[in-house]
This record gives sequence, structure tokens and C-alpha cells, in this order.
Amino acid sequence: MLSVLLVIVFAFAVGGIPFGYLTGRLVLKDDIRRFGSGNTGATNVARTLGWKWGLIVLLLDAAKGIAAVWVASPPGPLFPVADSAPLLRVLAGVFAIVGHMYPIWLKLRGGKGVATALGVIVMLSPPGTLTATVAFAVSFAVSRVVSLSSMISATAFAVGHFATAKKAPLDATQLPLTVFAILIPSMIIWKHRTNIQRLLNGTEKKFRSAATGCQDSASEETPVDDT
Repeated sequence: MLSVLLVIVFAFAVGGIPFGYLTGRLVLKDDIRRFGSGNTGATNVARTLGWKWGLIVLLLDAAKGIAAVWVASPPGPLFPVADSAPLLRVLAGVFAIVGHMYPIWLKLRGGKGVATALGVIVMLSPPGTLTATVAFAVSFAVSRVVSLSSMISATAFAVGHFATAKKAPLDATQLPLTVFAILIPSMIIWKHRTNIQRLLNGTEKKFRSAATGCQDSASEETPVDDT
């Protein structure tokens, strides 16, 4: 029980590390939330500082998910017993993503969990990672809309899990990942609810990376970030 609690606390704390915010402080010497969409995610960093910084933040946010699941993986630092590993790994992944969405370091105002979820599924389901990545790449190549591509990617992961599960999705060995495949895509889509409204209204903007320097300060009309 202590190992479970430690994994959950670690995952939530690590998931909440605001790399986008810290990058803004490092590069801009300012709060990244004052620029672009006003969000700390990799997309806003790319829009504001350029794609290279956005990629760095994306990889760092994904690394949070990888680290959280690794800690819960035998023989990890806390050495959980093998029988509890599938559930514990999923719990670690869920709390890392929740930590990213609601970081304690930024008064629970975080991103939308997409990049951290990518790191989590790299550890939990390599085939699901491939499915989600291909879905995102195809959608983004066609639409150039990060929010739409993120939701399609999350949905593709869920569909892929149910389609390719070697055993019944409710089998004891598959159940933790099945719950994850329902819960996390649902949360990601919920976090994109304002983007969905703009997509329906035809006002969602396509992605553009800043060429150099930073863009204008955030305004109420600027679209919300997607990662």
C-alpha cells in the first residue's frame, strides 16, 4: 500500500512540472501565459518561441509520463510486486496526466495532457502509441489543427486498444489498460471542449510556429492551447 501511495504522489508531482512555463521564464524572462494562447503547453511554446522550443517542451512533457510509469515498473525504484504491476503502471500514468492537467505548482491550471499521455502510452502500449501517432500525423497533415488532431489521436488509441487486445478487454490482465483507454481519451476530449466549440463554429485556427522571437501578448480572443 505504501508503494502505491508513493507512486501516485510521485506521478502527480512529476506530471505537474510545468516545463512550458519554465521554458518561458528561461527564454522570454517572462510568463509564457502572457503570450500566444496563454497556455503552458508545447503548442503555445512553439507558436510563441518557435518549433525547436516547442519540440523540447513536448519531449520533456512526454518524459514525465515515461518517468511516472517507469517508477511503477518492476524492478523499478520501489520494487512493486509483479502481480500489481499492470494496475500500478496504469495508476502512475493516469496521475501523471492528471498532474499535467492540474499542476499543483501553477494553482491547478495546466495543459490538456496530450504530450504527457504520449509518454505514458509509450510505456503502457507501444502498438497503441503507433496507432495514436499515425492518427495524429495524418490528421495534422490534412488539417493543420492541433486540437482536432489531438482528439483524433486519443480516440484512435482507444479504438486501437479494443480492436487489438490479445484477450478480452475486460480480462484481468487487460482491464487496467481498458479503463485507461476509456478514461484518458475522455478527459483529453473534455479538456478540448472550448476547441470543439470553435471547430463547430469554424473559428479554430490552424497551427503556425513562430519564426523568431515571441508573438504578441495573450488576449481573450486568442485560441486556447492544445497540449
